[in-house]
This record gives sequence, C-alpha cells and structure tokens, in this order.
Amino acid sequence: MSARIFIDGQAGTTGLGIAQRLRGMPGIELITLEEAHRKEPKARAEAMASADVTVLCLPDDAAREAVELAPPGARILDASTAHRIAPGWVYGFAELDAAQPGKIAAATRVANPGCYATGAIALLHPLIQAGMLPHGQHLSINAVSGYSGGGKVMIASHEATNGPAFELYGLGLAHKHIPEIMVLSGLSRRPLFVPSVGHFAQGMLVCIPLFLDQLPGSPTPYEISEAYREHYDHAPDIITHPGIYGGTLEPDALNDTNQLEIFVCANGAFDHAVLIARLDNLGKGASGAAVQNLKLMLGDI
Repeated sequence: MSARIFIDGQAGTTGLGIAQRLRGMPGIELITLEEAHRKEPKARAEAMASADVTVLCLPDDAAREAVELAPPGARILDASTAHRIAPGWVYGFAELDAAQPGKIAAATRVANPGCYATGAIALLHPLIQAGMLPHGQHLSINAVSGYSGGGKVMIASHEATNGPAFELYGLGLAHKHIPEIMVLSGLSRRPLFVPSVGHFAQGMLVCIPLFLDQLPGSPTPYEISEAYREHYDHAPDIITHPGIYGGTLEPDALNDTNQLEIFVCANGAFDHAVLIARLDNLGKGASGAAVQNLKLMLGDI
C-alpha cells in the first residue's frame, strides 16, 4: 500500500519533524509545493485534493482557513491548537483508552495533541476514570520543556551565546493547552498550570503534585501505580514504572522516540505524591504522535 501526504506548513519545526520521519517510511510519497506556490490557496487546495491525508502545521487561524479551503472529503490531521476540542474532530492521543486508535483510524478530522497536554492527560485521565481523582479536584501542573518547542524567537534566544538557563512563562495562567487538558482528562475545575523552558533542545517533564489524604479513599502510591499499569496495558509506547520511584529524572531520556514514561514519586509519612510524565516534546509531544496518527488513518502502513 502507498499513500500520498501533503504537509501544509512543512517549513516549521513540527512540519520538518514529520517530513523527516515520513521520508524513512516505505510506501509514503510527500507532496511538496514550490516555494513560490506554497501559500497560494489554489495550489494548496489542489495538493489537498490529491493527498490521502493533509497535515496542517500552521498557526491556529491559518489552520482554520486551511480546513475551509480543503475539498469535500479531504482527510486532515491538524497539529495546531485550533481543533483539539472542536466538534467533529477526534483527539489524536491514541493511548487515551483502548477505543481511541479505532476512532482515529476511522476519522476524517484528527487533532494532534499538545506536548504539555499529552503528559498531563496521560497522568490525569486514568485516575479520573478509576475514580481515584475527582473531576473537580484542585490541581497544579508544573512542566519543563526543551526550547525547541518554543518557536523561532525562543530557539534563537537559547542558541545565542549565553542564552537563558531557565525561563518560566505563561504567567498569565491561560496557556493554550489548558482547555484540551480539562476536556480530555475529564477535569471540571481549571488546573493551575505553570510551564517553563530549560536551556536544552529537546525533552519534557510534566509534574502533578497530590495530597493523597485529600483524595477519595486516600489511595496509596502503589494503588495509583497499578491504576496506570492497568489503564495502559494496551499501549506499548506508554511505559509505566511500578511502585514508588525515588531516583533522579532528566527530561531528555526519551528524545527521538514516540514513548512516554509515567512515574509515581511519594512520601507516605506525609501523604504526598508527585505524578510525573516524561516525553520528547518533538516526538510523542508533536511529530512522533502525528506520524503515529497518520499510520492509524492510513491503515497502519
């Protein structure tokens, strides 16, 4: 089986990452437009019409315009934030539950998840489904990412001589990933989310602290760990570490993979726990997830 893929916005970080991964796959033909025509509506519409799937790697408003431009029946995978909780779109986190891969495979419109959201949803959704974490729980989410996910200005800043060692950002507490975190994890109360960027190119850690004695039934860290193991039993790319983790964690251990690791760290004397997800912000958090979704949409070629 062969498939034709058009990446609208291939020059950006995610688009380049997807193209690089697809070039190494047999049976894939990439549709490319000459530089002079890559922003022309007619040329883009023709490319969409000839593609088996179009991948949008565009700013949100441009992604919405591209969907309007697409011919009837065109299958679209959108890597922007524009359609992640929009009606008629399937969320492209294949590990959400056992039914999600089938939903992605059958969809004509798939929204690729955000990088921080992937880690947060991977941690929260299983516990809410299991009844261990209330929908209205007060939560804070803290995360650090490599600078490669921050766009051209941030990348240039960190790659310059004496670039910043560490940056907090999103301090208006309205990060664009919060809506999808809430909807896909099942939260009814808005979490307090503080993202940050370290002076390293790739990798990500997403951390959620919990007071265990405030949760229904006061679950133990081992019960939480087991809930993750059971939930992700169907998901080979999700690595759940059993029991309590007590070592150190570097954010870049999964770089250039489509894997995600889950750790439960805890101190039983204080009923404190921290849930941690580790992933590559350019892999499972972006291009890797997009290629995974493309394979599902194309029949896992």
